[in-house]
Amino acid sequence: MSKKADKHLSKDPVLKEIIKNHQKLSLPKSKTVFHELVKSIVYQQISIKAAETIHNRMIDYIGTDDFLPEDLLLYSVDELRTVGLSNQKSGYILNIANFFVENKIEEEDWEKMSDEEIVEKLIGIKGVGEWTIQMILIFQLDRLDILPVKDLAIQQTMVRLYNIKSEKSKLLKDMIKKAEPWRPYRSIASLYLWAWKRAN
Repeated sequence: MSKKADKHLSKDPVLKEIIKNHQKLSLPKSKTVFHELVKSIVYQQISIKAAETIHNRMIDYIGTDDFLPEDLLLYSVDELRTVGLSNQKSGYILNIANFFVENKIEEEDWEKMSDEEIVEKLIGIKGVGEWTIQMILIFQLDRLDILPVKDLAIQQTMVRLYNIKSEKSKLLKDMIKKAEPWRPYRSIASLYLWAWKRAN
């Protein structure tokens, strides 16, 4: 699949050079979608180093890195705050746990669902936005055709490499249009754009 995607994306001269010179971005997966959602809340809007410290503290506090949604619901917002989480983030994490328990979600459910169905299902959780769900789809579920146009690094990279002059909503539309030939591998293209951004 990787060679097929690279061959397709190399029709774009900009991506062709990136593919030649960079390995696409790869990040470690969490145990499950649930764990990745919790982790994404911890990591929001703080440095990676600080987020890792808080995430490790939370795992130590719970006593396992293989915790279930039911395990998290044994704790209150105030208890979760003791590991360094904000009041808001503690609430969001309990929202996620509660959502998984109430909806009786199993890990295999995700494999049966389309990208659109997953977005529709998760977007109702307070604290979980479109960008977070797209990161889950790309990095945790290996969905091939996601274009995270609201990701700042992707925006900056496409503006620079493709000389896009527009801003705000027009920028998003222009990015989608520019990426149309990348289908059905827009996730793979994004992984290469992130890799280029990290190297530059």
